[in-house]
Amino acid sequence: MATATSAGKGSESYSLMGLLSEFKTVKAGSARRPRVLYLVSSLLERSIGKSKKKLLELLGPRRRELEDGVTIFDRTRAPSLSIGQYLDRIFRYSSCSNSCFIVALIYMDRFLQRTGAFLTSLNVHRLVITSVMVAAKFMDDECYSNAYYAKVGGVSTAEINNLEIKFLSTLDFRLHVTTEVFDNYCIQLRKEGTAASNNQTDRAP
Repeated sequence: MATATSAGKGSESYSLMGLLSEFKTVKAGSARRPRVLYLVSSLLERSIGKSKKKLLELLGPRRRELEDGVTIFDRTRAPSLSIGQYLDRIFRYSSCSNSCFIVALIYMDRFLQRTGAFLTSLNVHRLVITSVMVAAKFMDDECYSNAYYAKVGGVSTAEINNLEIKFLSTLDFRLHVTTEVFDNYCIQLRKEGTAASNNQTDRAP
């Protein structure tokens, strides 16, 4: 816990890769938010796009296997909020540290790897609220209750309790993140920011 926290609060990990400026606050409408939210949401959206392509390719020969990969995080339809709006909401009301969103991303990857599930628009929101809540509990000195996070995330308390249990048991309750892993994800997010900027430039008239 101390390793990832010290890396996330500035200093060594961010400055080494020039990420202090990357994570500075930027305007989101009338609100202000850390740039890490934009980077995480961009990465998740691109991951969902890649997963959708893979699912279409594998739908025929691996249909039964893919059906078995559905988890309790999957909904029957996608929420109305985009993942970016959802992250903004969590940030605004949870007051968790910026590093929690990076650690949450690491936890989500671990969960998906262990379950063999794909990140989709049907499960990303529940995975995000659960992973951020778990990361905040592990990383931050103060954290809101499950009932509060349930309200922020738009789920019931009973549901988020079940999601947390499933999430933690899948990870074998192994929540430690080394500085090396944390740094690698920071680099990945920095590259994501560069790729997103290039895409916007390519689309510009």
